[in-house]
Amino acid sequence: MSDQQEFTPKDRPGFADGKAPETDSAGDGKNSDTTAAEGPEGNHDEGAADQAFQLPKIDFSTFVFSLNQSVLMHLGVLGDPNSGKKSKNLPLAKQTIDLLGMLQEKTRGNLTGDEENMLKNILYDLRILYVREKA
Repeated sequence: MSDQQEFTPKDRPGFADGKAPETDSAGDGKNSDTTAAEGPEGNHDEGAADQAFQLPKIDFSTFVFSLNQSVLMHLGVLGDPNSGKKSKNLPLAKQTIDLLGMLQEKTRGNLTGDEENMLKNILYDLRILYVREKA
């Protein structure tokens, strides 16, 4: 899936023209769904956002690494990206490890050798860390 296509919801009410309907939940006549890359007038400046923060390429490896980082954060190995505080949430860590295990099972035979090895090694390491934290 190397070609990224823009998704436009046209099959839902209010999306007939491919654009989301204006929201006015605050009652001030402005769209309250503005992002950090939008200015006070709600103009989306995509170029400025891209220069400020570059997202990694989306592929299987970055997805697995993202889940790995999540588990490490829930195990208290890494701090929260926003606050820097370390806290443990072992049930969420276990759930994400189980999710990676399910991903390994469901993708068996469909991954490259490098992807299989990466997933196997990450799962092994995370399971060892989890057992140490659980004890």
